[in-house]
Amino acid sequence: MQARAVLASAIAVVLALAGCAQPDGTLAPVGAPQPVESTMPPTPKSTPSPRPTRTKPPKPTLRPLPAKLPAGLRRSTGVRPVALTFDDGPSPAWTPKVLNQLRAARVTATFCLVGHEVQRHPELVRRIVREGHQLCNHSWRHDLDLARRPVAEIRADLARTNKAIQAAAPGAAVPFYRQPGGRWTPEVLEVAKDLGMRPLHWNVDPQDWDKPTAATIAKRVHSGARPGAVVLLHDGGGNRAATLAACPHVIADLKRRFGITRLR
Repeated sequence: MQARAVLASAIAVVLALAGCAQPDGTLAPVGAPQPVESTMPPTPKSTPSPRPTRTKPPKPTLRPLPAKLPAGLRRSTGVRPVALTFDDGPSPAWTPKVLNQLRAARVTATFCLVGHEVQRHPELVRRIVREGHQLCNHSWRHDLDLARRPVAEIRADLARTNKAIQAAAPGAAVPFYRQPGGRWTPEVLEVAKDLGMRPLHWNVDPQDWDKPTAATIAKRVHSGARPGAVVLLHDGGGNRAATLAACPHVIADLKRRFGITRLR
């Protein structure tokens, strides 16, 4: 019996050394299939798909400005008296004061209105009309590049501004359009014409938008004015204290030399 026990122990040692032991240390039966290491690649971990990036559509190419101003712009009254025009309003800070000066001098002017400001201050548009002044469309937001944009954008902008003016002063005529910055193209002229407006330019520009002194504004208007001139001034778009201070001198000088008329 002792010899058999020794023989069994020896066999167990030989089997263990031959790799027949189970992972838990027990002996696998003789002839049992041996575990085989898996050759399958590990399942990759799923990674979230990247979110698509939003790209803005490319901006339309702007047309180049013509080398010179297009034909057909209104740049004269057609008579000896001159015309006063005021751009970029209506402004609650400056338009009423300009209107007060015009009323005191008993002259009329043309107000080139920005649609966004018309929408904000319709009561000023009604006063302009009530006191006998002329109206002019000056685009919705004073976009200097408007005339270079697609024709559909130009038309929508001008029509929107006219609609705001009509909402503020029902039945008021808007016979003129003035392109911001005087940056005209044939396309904006055609759209204005289709909407029943004549293109209004100027031939006297004292550059009051650059905030020179009142004396400089008055001097520039005096030097540049000729019979039939269209004078460009501003009642909106910034601080117009110098323009307001210059207006009494400008109006008196132009009335004495040429007379002041309402555009027709």
